[in-house]
Amino acid sequence: MFYNNNDREETEKFVPQNPLLTDSLLKARKIFITGTVEEKMAKEAVQQLHILAAISDEPISVFVNSPGGHVESGDMIFDAIRFIRPEVIVVGTGSVASAGALIYAAAKKANRYALPNTRFLLHQPAGGMQGPATTLEIYRDEIVRMKNRLNAIFAEATGQTVEKIDADTQRDFWMSAEQAVAYGLVAKIIVAESEIVKPGQPRKRTG
Repeated sequence: MFYNNNDREETEKFVPQNPLLTDSLLKARKIFITGTVEEKMAKEAVQQLHILAAISDEPISVFVNSPGGHVESGDMIFDAIRFIRPEVIVVGTGSVASAGALIYAAAKKANRYALPNTRFLLHQPAGGMQGPATTLEIYRDEIVRMKNRLNAIFAEATGQTVEKIDADTQRDFWMSAEQAVAYGLVAKIIVAESEIVKPGQPRKRTG
């Protein structure tokens, strides 16, 4: 099953990063999650998270720019972010939509940043199924369970009630970076990497 964003093609193929580029990014403890969320992309992201976790407990930065994709693949990355010992800092850039927003929400709120022009999309899971009536009923029930589970995840991540999340996602619910801050999904909008506060690092005083 997948989150369906009509603005993008769900069949967009995952293209692995250049090995030299990937190696340089991993040395900097940075992971980029871009494009449609699907099995191969999720596998690579999860492997990178575990590799960096095995090297040290220093924070890991994950940059997210995704139109969405398969919920199960998003779940893989979501669970890995919460499973590993190092804290994960997420930075939203471009479009953080559907399953991309699910991945983004895995980090602690204080570790969720966005660049100024980032757009966020929350909505219900969708899918297509053909078969006998009993099979369709099972599929429908699974979609409802998935929707309820995702509503609970976003309620926890934002501080909104499950009822509000459910109401807001009856249709595509787009937010600017500023709106996502007000909604509780984003902690801070940044324009420079130096504005990121690493876990355990004291925040700079302002004013």
